[in-house]
Amino acid sequence: MTEKIGVVGAGIVGLAVARELAMARGAVVTVLEKESRVGAHQTGHNSGVVHAGIYYQPGSLKARLCREGVTLLKEYCAAHALPYDEVGKLVVASTRAERPLLGALAERARANGVPGIAELDALALREVEPHAVGVAAIHSPHTAICDFAAVARRLALDLEELGGSVRLSHPVRAIRERAGKVEVLAARRRFAFDRLVVCGGLGTDQVAEMAGHAGEVRIVPFRGEFYALKGAAEALVRGLIYPVPDPRYPFLGVHLTRQIDGRVLVGPNAVLALAYEGYRWRDVRDAGRILGWPGTLRLAKAHWRTGVKEVYGSAVKGAFVRGARRYVPELTAADLVRVPGGVRAQAVARDGRMVDDFVVDVHGSVVLVRNAPSPAATSSLAIARYIAGIVPALVR
Repeated sequence: MTEKIGVVGAGIVGLAVARELAMARGAVVTVLEKESRVGAHQTGHNSGVVHAGIYYQPGSLKARLCREGVTLLKEYCAAHALPYDEVGKLVVASTRAERPLLGALAERARANGVPGIAELDALALREVEPHAVGVAAIHSPHTAICDFAAVARRLALDLEELGGSVRLSHPVRAIRERAGKVEVLAARRRFAFDRLVVCGGLGTDQVAEMAGHAGEVRIVPFRGEFYALKGAAEALVRGLIYPVPDPRYPFLGVHLTRQIDGRVLVGPNAVLALAYEGYRWRDVRDAGRILGWPGTLRLAKAHWRTGVKEVYGSAVKGAFVRGARRYVPELTAADLVRVPGGVRAQAVARDGRMVDDFVVDVHGSVVLVRNAPSPAATSSLAIARYIAGIVPALVR
């Protein structure tokens, strides 16, 4: 009997998981997606950076799957003629006080096996980015950019060639486990699967609750807003220029990112959203649910000063400009134009702690991807292999 597996979510992680299960298990895999296209949310609203593995705790799932994922993604893009460009990244210390953090970051990158890491002084960093300034930097020459939405579309084609399918405009309405099967009502159709893998991103909690597995962490959405450089200002940035991150947060701070189409993004910030798809300030339809989770208010209480700073940066363009000028002082307000941003699904525990690592839970025939923030897109093919290895085998 051929195994039938359902995957909820046609983002890059869900599609990679579906493809891997079809290849490794010979399963017939059906992806259920509520939107009318693949990669509609986080996959299609990010900066396109293929992270090298600089930031992550050595030995963590993030660190391991990021490094494995980079190799797999680079090979996949080459095999399918998808754009992939190693433009390189500078992580810049703008003050002497940041130098110890920068040194620790370089040590972490080496521990994670990131190739080519170099520590640069103020003069050497300008050889990499002539218009950047700082007291020191670390250079990751193999950090790359790609088009994750294009990768997602190719993964969907792969799945179909393997005999699977992607059902667009099929929001999941109900889930029930019965008689060794997982029954799913999506749109107006009923599906019966042997196994179900939930890669719901921003909608993870709702789908998990339908399956009866609410869990002790919840998704809290953070909106990331961007500006883009325009005109001659685009030439001021060759690759990627990042600040030294605050170790208390999983967000990397406002940075400058060249994209695969040649644009240069400035951002993102990280503002608490009051809707899971809260791309605009006026999107507040999920406020009760988000604020009703005890972890949200505990997080806000512990970090309210940072929250106020992020809101200010959202409302006042000058704050974004100052953040960018800290690293590229030639920029002016006239060089930045606002462009669409995205929303990040960040798992927060009941005690207010932001969950840093990837989290995947197995509940019988249901596998839940609880937390897959950045670098999930980079790691997607490796995450798929990891999940394929823990999805329970079908007992015949």
